[in-house]
Amino acid sequence: MDRTRRRFLQLAGAGVVGAAGGTALRAVAREPEAPGSVESVQPQAGISRRWAMVVNLKAVERHHSWDRIIEACHRAHNVPHFSSAKDEVKWIWTEEFEAAFPSQEQPYVTLEHHDRRVPVLCNHCDNPPCTRVCPTEATWKRESDGIVMMDWHRCIGCRYCVVACPYGSRSFNWRDPRTGLEEITKEFPTRMRGVVEKCTFCEERIARGLEPACAEACEHGEIVFGDLEDANSEVRRLLREHFTIRRKPTLGTQPQVYYIV
Repeated sequence: MDRTRRRFLQLAGAGVVGAAGGTALRAVAREPEAPGSVESVQPQAGISRRWAMVVNLKAVERHHSWDRIIEACHRAHNVPHFSSAKDEVKWIWTEEFEAAFPSQEQPYVTLEHHDRRVPVLCNHCDNPPCTRVCPTEATWKRESDGIVMMDWHRCIGCRYCVVACPYGSRSFNWRDPRTGLEEITKEFPTRMRGVVEKCTFCEERIARGLEPACAEACEHGEIVFGDLEDANSEVRRLLREHFTIRRKPTLGTQPQVYYIV
């Protein structure tokens, strides 16, 4: 599928979502600059974007935000819940600090953060290895803003991308996802058995000028989302003013999720 056709399908999909949402979504479209919103991802002449996320681990821990963040994401995207670890599907989850940041080998830092739970997700890398191994181009990095996308209709379930991702950010649907949902969110499509899925930075939401669901659920700045190309954006301010780390930076993937420790 060439880029032009893919872009057409993305815009067409956004139109379907807008129709399904009715009046509420039309109101959002009229007010993209409302508090808690971001600018649309729709390409504009002469404007480049690079969406990124900053996670403030101290704020997450202080306000016990883990479950609220995960629930908001999974509810918005019809991520199923299965009790079996083999069947688990996740877009955002938590790992222990040492598992999330194995390259942080200074032992005293490790002790300080030993019991800290770290929210982790797809890092939307600048150099994503997952996209290079997909034989059908079901996953690709979007040129307009750097988001690593998924096309579940093109996915053949080979799981090469699962193996290639060094962050464990992709899940395979061993079972019909609908059987793991108590309630289905109609604004987002459910997937099918036999395909891979992951976080997409809520591209369907930011196309309407909204924040990702996880960031919207944060009441104390635990997660901040914004444009790295904008020197005045909140993410740029946070990166200037705070020491941040990224997951497995030595791999050369250039992850775009930053953590304030």
